[in-house]
Amino acid sequence: MSNQPGSSTAAEPDQPEAVAPPAGGDKSVGEGAPAVGRPEYAPAALPLALLSIAWLAAMLWSTREAITSTAAGVTAISLSAYALPGVITAALVTGATVALAATNRLGRVSLRFLATVGAGLLAGLAAAVAINLTYADNATTNTIAGTTAAATIIGGAMAGARQARVVAGLAAATLAAQVFVVVFSRARDPLSELFGAGETQQSVLDAAKWVSRTESLLAGLLAGLVAYLYLTWSRRRAERRDGAASPLRWPAYLVAGAGAGLLLLLTEVIIRVGGRGLLDLAAALSEADRVAQTALGTSRVDNGIWVLFVGALTTLIVFGRSLGPRAVADEDDDDTPAS
Repeated sequence: MSNQPGSSTAAEPDQPEAVAPPAGGDKSVGEGAPAVGRPEYAPAALPLALLSIAWLAAMLWSTREAITSTAAGVTAISLSAYALPGVITAALVTGATVALAATNRLGRVSLRFLATVGAGLLAGLAAAVAINLTYADNATTNTIAGTTAAATIIGGAMAGARQARVVAGLAAATLAAQVFVVVFSRARDPLSELFGAGETQQSVLDAAKWVSRTESLLAGLLAGLVAYLYLTWSRRRAERRDGAASPLRWPAYLVAGAGAGLLLLLTEVIIRVGGRGLLDLAAALSEADRVAQTALGTSRVDNGIWVLFVGALTTLIVFGRSLGPRAVADEDDDDTPAS
């Protein structure tokens, strides 16, 4: 048809042109949104898996050294119960990151979920075998091996979520928070004196409470920042690689920031179910051990709640500050009358 003035073609200059869909159902559609039913790709999953495996190995080695040392003696059960939460949290992160690294290229959600559970199962069996081969052959070792394997499988199942970037972000945040807690332990004594620990038992308890809250606050801040930085970096990396990336809304950042605290609370559930026998043995040693185990359990729950809320709040605040006044500016432009 002619494009002369008055023709129908000239009267409709804003008609969108038909664009052929990209070949293959695996390609991204629109603004980088993944195709329906296709899970996301989590960048740097392999380095995260290697770091998590190294951290779990370090936790298991330090636990073994503590409970087999000559200085431990009959306190091996107490030391095992004390070290179990750190091992279980490391196992959760390891299961998630190993499963992500093993299934990052799979395209179907259902297939990926089954593969992540299988990867977590293999990693859990490997950890349990390593514990049984290197630890003493007793009931305590079996408890540590069983709960570690269970936590690794649960972590692998978590990696089957469609939002793989969120899972990787919370895993990175949890790993960073756990490393920080170990480093922070060197500052406990100076901080206890700073918070007024004296000769009385009450002053020591009050100081220990403030030290624990300081640790939880800083760990939550770090977890929230690491989660936000990972999600932001993964989006920019996808934009550089593919030209576009599926946007993540604030609930994704909220879950990633709160993930470290959620895993700490999940750790408590796992050890109270799978590790109940070891905790009961440690509490039955003496009245002081019973009180100590009760206090430690309460402290772990409080720490998990603090890390959860502080991490989530930190991520949301940083994410909110990264949002520019684009929508307001667009509305102002739309309201401006055409000249």
